[in-house]
Amino acid sequence: MTDQGLTRLEAVLAIARRGSFRAAALDLGMSTTALSHSIARLEASLGVRLFNRTTRSVSLSDAGRAFVARISPAVAEIRGAMEMVQSQRLTPSGLLRINASVQAGREIAPLVLAFLRRFPQMQVDLVTEGRLVDIVAEGFDLGLRPAELVPRDMIALPLGKPQRHAVVASPAWLAAHGTPLTPADLPLHQCIRVRLPNGALFRWSFDRAGETVQVEAQGRLTIDEAAIARAAVLDGAGIGFFIEQDVADDIAAGRLVRLLEDWTPPRPGFSLYYPGRRNPSAGFKAFLAMVREGAGQGVEDNN
Repeated sequence: MTDQGLTRLEAVLAIARRGSFRAAALDLGMSTTALSHSIARLEASLGVRLFNRTTRSVSLSDAGRAFVARISPAVAEIRGAMEMVQSQRLTPSGLLRINASVQAGREIAPLVLAFLRRFPQMQVDLVTEGRLVDIVAEGFDLGLRPAELVPRDMIALPLGKPQRHAVVASPAWLAAHGTPLTPADLPLHQCIRVRLPNGALFRWSFDRAGETVQVEAQGRLTIDEAAIARAAVLDGAGIGFFIEQDVADDIAAGRLVRLLEDWTPPRPGFSLYYPGRRNPSAGFKAFLAMVREGAGQGVEDNN
């Protein structure tokens, strides 16, 4: 199979997976126009239409569904064979794709930059987004999320320091409503709700001297992006529950006041995770080695 033929098959799978030419083109690192032309040439050579296209949607045709079902395992085998050969390279090279939350992306960015300096033939595609993705299905090598969100079937490595949560409100809000001194004092209807990447509503968890309390915020505002939630709390919309680093500058500057600090001890931080793989590339192994080096981990990689 020529490189061009394999690229076209990868393109078909990317469009089928993402349901969009634009999203697939971004994943493949090519323009939407080039991708469209490539698929059109493949359809012409096959003599069938693989995708039904409208101005608003893209879906597989019957022939396209059958085609994807047949080529998916074959392309996976080809990928595996290529990874096996590439793993024999002594010098790490190629592309490493990482999916992370925004906060986790900030945590790993210095390590990524150090990795690129050490291995000039490597490239890294770091994608930050709120939703929790299936890193295998969406073509990522690694994921980075809070430890409690890592899928159980993944191999996980702790990354970075433990995280703390911070409960905050604006000075103006506190002047109008008073200062809660315990979790039981929180006015739940004034607590901003947070939606997790998996769609569930986040429960505020508190712990002091072995006493654990969980609170369900019941405010009128529900947000899934920390930056928007921070802006709302600064505007006096209510009480917010954040990862400490997201509001540390505001607390230091007096724009926000920290509440219940003795109820928010450190918790496990982020975890870098990945599926077990038989033939990890030299670049993949080198990146994991740097993670362990930076975290002081003496973990053996048996994959």
